[in-house]
Amino acid sequence: MVDRVGTVSTMPELASVLRQLRRRDAHRRRDAPHTYRQLAARTGWSFTVISQYFAGTVLPPTDRFDELILLLGATPAEQHALATARDRVEERRRGRPELGSMAYLPRQLPPAARHFTGRRGELAALDEAARAGAGGSGPAMILVIDGTAGVGKTTLAVHWARSVSGKFPDGQLYVNLRGFDHGQPVPPADAVRGLLEAYSVPGNRMPDGLDARAALYRSLLAGRRVLVVLDNAATAEQVRPLLPGSPGCLAVVTSRSRLSGLVAAGARTITLGPLNRAEAGHLLAHHVGVDETAAEPMAVEDIADLCAGLPLALAAVAVRATTNGVPLGLLAGELHRTRGTLAAYQTDDPNLDVRTVLSWSYRRLDAAAARLFRLLEVHPGPEISARAAASLTGRPAGLTRLLLGELVRDHLIEERAVGRYACHDLLRAYARERSEIVDPADDRRSALHRVLDHYVRSAAAADELLDPYLDPLVLARPGAGVSPERPADTDAALAWFEAERAVLLNAVERAVDAGLDRQVWQLARSLSTFLERRGRWHDWAGTQRAAVAAAIRSGNPLARADAHRCLARASIRLDLAAEARRNLRRALALYVQAGHEVGQGWVQLDLGETLTRQGRPADALDHARRAIDLFHAAGYPRGRALAMNAIGCLHARLGDHIGALAWSQRALPLLEEAGDRQGAAGAWAGLGRAHHQLGQSARAVVCYERAVGLLQRSGDRYQQATVLTDLGDAHDAAGEPGIALEEWSRALAILDELAHPDVGPVLARLSRGIKP
Repeated sequence: MVDRVGTVSTMPELASVLRQLRRRDAHRRRDAPHTYRQLAARTGWSFTVISQYFAGTVLPPTDRFDELILLLGATPAEQHALATARDRVEERRRGRPELGSMAYLPRQLPPAARHFTGRRGELAALDEAARAGAGGSGPAMILVIDGTAGVGKTTLAVHWARSVSGKFPDGQLYVNLRGFDHGQPVPPADAVRGLLEAYSVPGNRMPDGLDARAALYRSLLAGRRVLVVLDNAATAEQVRPLLPGSPGCLAVVTSRSRLSGLVAAGARTITLGPLNRAEAGHLLAHHVGVDETAAEPMAVEDIADLCAGLPLALAAVAVRATTNGVPLGLLAGELHRTRGTLAAYQTDDPNLDVRTVLSWSYRRLDAAAARLFRLLEVHPGPEISARAAASLTGRPAGLTRLLLGELVRDHLIEERAVGRYACHDLLRAYARERSEIVDPADDRRSALHRVLDHYVRSAAAADELLDPYLDPLVLARPGAGVSPERPADTDAALAWFEAERAVLLNAVERAVDAGLDRQVWQLARSLSTFLERRGRWHDWAGTQRAAVAAAIRSGNPLARADAHRCLARASIRLDLAAEARRNLRRALALYVQAGHEVGQGWVQLDLGETLTRQGRPADALDHARRAIDLFHAAGYPRGRALAMNAIGCLHARLGDHIGALAWSQRALPLLEEAGDRQGAAGAWAGLGRAHHQLGQSARAVVCYERAVGLLQRSGDRYQQATVLTDLGDAHDAAGEPGIALEEWSRALAILDELAHPDVGPVLARLSRGIKP
């Protein structure tokens, strides 16, 4: 009576379903008189046969099969699983290979890319993740590879999958889910149907609903070792029904979106970044030839950088090089000339055309996120904070953070640090193209005004914390939607300037290009203190040259005077004496014309510093004395104290160290009373130098240490390095060479951090100090 051709032991998925039915029947028996004997009486089968069915040792007779599974209340998915097992028995009877045998095992992985290169770290991470998930008793291992458009996710996934395919003898499945493509994403029910068809599930056994198909799919893979590559996924919801459940299986998912739902469920994620310059060069060599790239190495580096390390862009450029015979040098030149557009990356193949491929990510955005993405091109770059993005769009900060999160999830931007976002040049170029098409010119200009206003106000607030003695800027009323930063203290102001330095320098240039003169000189003035204390002389001079020109155009004489003076101070640091004197004369004339005695006093001190650097300290004394008179006439005691300390330093230069002590001692209490850390540090440093020259090394050490402490609190890294060098000299003179080396090393670390050219004298001291 019982068909013993197919045993459940050879079909584990059938055994699983029958055991589930048995457990369900046992539960029913607790609620109603439903026993094996009653079931036998209703079917005409013996009690022993029915017991064997539920024990999972034999298959039911095929002619009564449907009656049994209906009688047991099987779900549609269970009915299909049992029916598929019944069909296997029939096929074996007829001499056909069993469903799932080698004749039916799918090998669907696409061919590996010819020009795969690099990615050693990512391949190692995939190997490690696969090893970590191998042999477990839990669910199948899920690996997610995400990244921006054109970065090579599919290439990596297929390359790695083919390398490990031998570990999955029961089949390798591949589905392009078309989440980011020219068509519509593949519905999960259609994708599961394709996977079932790969194992030759006949159409008459194909369930109608997604849940039923997914259950049958998992049942079919139960107990097998199958590799599943789910490429180009749109969402976690699209992927979940396609994931195998058996611990012997492995799924690799690629997506432009961060599939956080899968990660939360235990998937391991690898975010794929651009190729580095060397990898990009190797890929280009694979495309156009090793000899060609070796002949033009500089062009190869330029192309790698201009393509942002994206394999897609490199391939598009390589197609032009090979099909049109364009030399790499000419291609690099064209990429430079067309920078900011995507014209040079256009091809006839939509899958290789950078603009087309990027559009597939852009079109998934909702309207608000798409607008933010487009307006990012207006921002000076290279990074933008969440608060600045809110000002850029004129939207509330909370909503803007949500929109930024959407762009991050789809890898249209990346969060390079907490709350700071950026995208590569090709995405910025695409944003510019879309913005020029979609956004009216007035809207783009309003966005630029808002974001520059954001930086003007934020920088002014931060600068006031660094130097509260400056005359405050008179700012226009903020535009609607502008939400500037307001650092809480000096440390926060320094941190803000450090994070935004590159953005602020670009903002000055963007304001110049837009003809926004007020924003130019106001940004430049607010940057001055920070750039001086960080020792960034070239940046300081560059912004002040722009400020001078903008102030002249705007007809603001005091703004022009301040810009001339700041430019002169930067020129002094750069040893550009002629430029310094020229700008100081212009600043002095403007301050005199305006009756601004404090400004005149600062110029006199700066003229004295210029002469000091030229080896003329006696002439410099005259200017310092004039400064004292001007500050006294203006009723500005802080200025008088700084001028006194300058006179002390000049006495030291002239060899009068007793006089230097006297002047610095007079200046110090006035500066401390005014709460001027920076000025007090200068006075303590002046006292230290005088004591050092008088042979009083111990006193010099105490003074220098007080100066270093104040400079640390004020954030003046460059002057801190200068005083640490002097402190090392004092320890060396006191017979403490070990401590001297430590202080010189601290000074060198700061100068290295600032990438400052004044490392030579410190290196010489260290070299001398470490000799045996």
